[in-house]
Amino acid sequence: MRRALLAQLTALAMLVAATFVTLSTTLIPTASALENGLARTPQMGFNNWNATHCRSDFNEAMVKSIADIFVSSGLRAAGYQYVNIDDCWALPQRDTSGNLVPDPARFPHGIKALADYVHSKGLKFGLYSSAGTKTCDSAGFPGALGHERQDAALWASWGVDYLKYDNCNNQGVDARQRYTAMRDALAATGRPILFSICEWGQNQPWTWAQNVGNSWRTTGDIGDNWATMLSIFQKNLPLARYARPGAWNDPDMLEVGNGGMTDTEYRSHFSLWAMMAAPLLIGTDLRKAGSATLDILTNRDVIAVDQDPLGIQGQQVSAAGGRYVVAKPLANGDVAVGLFNAGEGTATISTTAAAIGLGNAHRYRLQDLWSRSSRTTTGAISASVPAHGTVVYRVSRLGATPAPSAGTSQLSALPWALMSNAWGPAERDRSNGEAPDGDGRTLTVGGVTFVHGLGTNARSEIRYDLGSRCTRFTASVGVDDEVGDRGSVVFQVYADGRKVADSGLLRGTDGVRQISADVSGAALLHLTVLDGGDTADYDHADWGNATITCA
Repeated sequence: MRRALLAQLTALAMLVAATFVTLSTTLIPTASALENGLARTPQMGFNNWNATHCRSDFNEAMVKSIADIFVSSGLRAAGYQYVNIDDCWALPQRDTSGNLVPDPARFPHGIKALADYVHSKGLKFGLYSSAGTKTCDSAGFPGALGHERQDAALWASWGVDYLKYDNCNNQGVDARQRYTAMRDALAATGRPILFSICEWGQNQPWTWAQNVGNSWRTTGDIGDNWATMLSIFQKNLPLARYARPGAWNDPDMLEVGNGGMTDTEYRSHFSLWAMMAAPLLIGTDLRKAGSATLDILTNRDVIAVDQDPLGIQGQQVSAAGGRYVVAKPLANGDVAVGLFNAGEGTATISTTAAAIGLGNAHRYRLQDLWSRSSRTTTGAISASVPAHGTVVYRVSRLGATPAPSAGTSQLSALPWALMSNAWGPAERDRSNGEAPDGDGRTLTVGGVTFVHGLGTNARSEIRYDLGSRCTRFTASVGVDDEVGDRGSVVFQVYADGRKVADSGLLRGTDGVRQISADVSGAALLHLTVLDGGDTADYDHADWGNATITCA
């Protein structure tokens, strides 16, 4: 089927082409994410479809009881906030005014009363529609195609906080047109409504949906079985470069607790979705959930990986023989690493701190987020992982590298604390090239060359220890001339996890943009380059003459 989590609001403000941009700690919208203020971390909540489909047990009493359980079971306290209903909530026909009508048998008090009840529990309420003439269920409930403004206004009047927007019966209308129409309709209501696009990855939404929805489905529907879950993981994992705060790859809802997999497999399912910064939408009937299911769903250490405010989706480090290593940089300087065994027997899965991007420390702490044990290592990271199991470590450096010397230093001459780059390694004083270390050319943006700087390819992350005594970062940024006029990127600078500079969207035709940021007192400098949200694979991004000034 489908299902679409929706949002809305204003198109992104394109930053005017100033030659020199000095940005403070104010968060500045980038031109590549829907800036409705929602889903700054992946959405967490519940959707009834996997548990009930369109059966009669999907009704008002069931949804209210889910809201109650969110509170009593600790799910709300763990971060889950959306209680969402899926298809089959409406009558098959609109009323004489063209409005959708809630099914009085399922929802005798109407949708507004249900939303009010959910809100009274300190939670948010979501519902479902399709970007077509009818929804996906064979009963043929009304879709929103051609009724976008009318339906959005009605939902807002009911207190809806979340829209999942499916893809059935779309009459061949272009996907971007259909989903953009609903984005604009939601924005016009003035109510913050998270917009979840559910077009099943058919039109590669990761390349165009960042400024349309808060999340977009990347695959077909999940099933409560190992093979389907594994297949979806494998399809979603390579899309890491497109995820960012407010805009997420969505590999569909959680099947944890529905009975088709073992608890070991469900822990892997939950771990892998968290490593991929995926929406966490519970798809089991919580009225029947046992302690093992709730223990998985409320593991706050794993949830913290998913909800990390930097908004980085984990990237594959290796996958030999079905033994996956996935690394996800975190805002405080740690890196989460998932050791996932897709094979049929117990296997030792190994990597190193350097391989996951961490460096320049003599020792590292490994905190196992499921067993909650902890140990130290000089760099080796390894675990014996059962068949279909996953070990998740939070890896911390013990002891920072020496801070830069007093004065102004080129960052390319300093050791980095972390490096992660989409294509091969980031380069020092060279452009990114394509893959091998040292394959780049002279850093050149818009005909301007730089002797020093960093050559990267979006999405990339580079960190430096500052020792809390540096004051200012500066760089000349842009898409390297080696890719011609192609490519589009956004440069961002973080100080101790707080965004202090944002270049706005830069294309290969834009030339050099200067950025500067106050990093006074910060222990950690984090440089990130985001994909600009187009279909080009030419996002070679240069931090020309990147310097740090320290006391």
